[in-house]
Amino acid sequence: MSYQSVIEQNKAFIDATWEKLDHKLSRLAEKSFDKIPYTTKEGVHDSMTEGKDIYWWTNGFWGGLMWLMYVGTGKNVYKNTAKNAEKIMDGAWNYAAELHHDVGFMWHIMSGASYRLTGDEESKNRNVLAAMSLMSRYNIDGDFIVAWNGKEHEGWSIIDCMMNIPLLYWATEALGDDRFSKIARRHADMTMRDHVRPDGSVNHIVSHRTDRVEVIETFGGQGYGVGSSWSRGVAWALYGFVLSYIHTKEEKYLDTAKKVAHYFMAHTATTDWLPLVDFRAPDTPVVYDSSAGACAACGLIEIAKCVPEYEKDLYLQGAVNILKAMEQAFCNWTEEEDGILMNGTVLYGMKDMHMIYSDYFFAEAILKLRGEEFNPW
Repeated sequence: MSYQSVIEQNKAFIDATWEKLDHKLSRLAEKSFDKIPYTTKEGVHDSMTEGKDIYWWTNGFWGGLMWLMYVGTGKNVYKNTAKNAEKIMDGAWNYAAELHHDVGFMWHIMSGASYRLTGDEESKNRNVLAAMSLMSRYNIDGDFIVAWNGKEHEGWSIIDCMMNIPLLYWATEALGDDRFSKIARRHADMTMRDHVRPDGSVNHIVSHRTDRVEVIETFGGQGYGVGSSWSRGVAWALYGFVLSYIHTKEEKYLDTAKKVAHYFMAHTATTDWLPLVDFRAPDTPVVYDSSAGACAACGLIEIAKCVPEYEKDLYLQGAVNILKAMEQAFCNWTEEEDGILMNGTVLYGMKDMHMIYSDYFFAEAILKLRGEEFNPW
């Protein structure tokens, strides 16, 4: 089956889901205009705008979501809310010393998108500052980007950073300075070596020597435990490596993305395409993570675009299977709930909840299926 055949067979689902997204989010763009949502409380968006909440790692997803909807609809209500979110986020620069590797999540999908779509030089400047912040976290001796701040974390890298290094690829493209992309490639190479396991699962957290290239130990992080398989971490790797391939055309990154994709699809297929929060955890309680499925679907669609013709349907059909299953089981389209894709789980052991990045990746995946070529990463 060809790529286009899969799209045509699922066109009714794609179109209907996009219409639902637009119907709900066009209202929320006005209702939550002055917010930076992270989750919902009693059905209403919270807001991460007060004090140190302003530099929370998910704070770019609301503005990024609004840009996705603007790309897909052309409606100014989305553009206006995205630009307002970007201005609110300027408050995070007051805490420059507290910023960490997640500046890609915080600015690239928001300010980076703004610059590429509108040519706004202020947006470009914000994204350049974020890229400089991320590049400064590179440990030259240990050969990795430091994830978090503090002496106790100085040797830690985490799989999530694969989704932040596209900011560095962009900086090289925007500034003509290859130092940014060189660091991104070095971190991606380290991640292949130290985070991605032979079977396609991943280590969430790796502790490195800071004075030479050497792994000390790994940690379970947000998964069940050491050696388990936190599904969103697998999704970060799946999508992150295909993005590195798109930016560099290095086949090793595409091969790694495919290996991780096979692992993710094989496990998700056993649970009716609804991803568990950890693929190596006790059978009970059964807890899902919709954000893992939405992120993985985005990566699977991009892999499908990159592989030869007779491989495409494997990855594309996997993405569609996940999205259709989650739309039926997890989506809330009512006006009483501001969240859309429910059943997200921050870490193993927590109750499932709504998270703004679940909505972001779900909308991005549906937008891709509609044929939109704009890539916010």
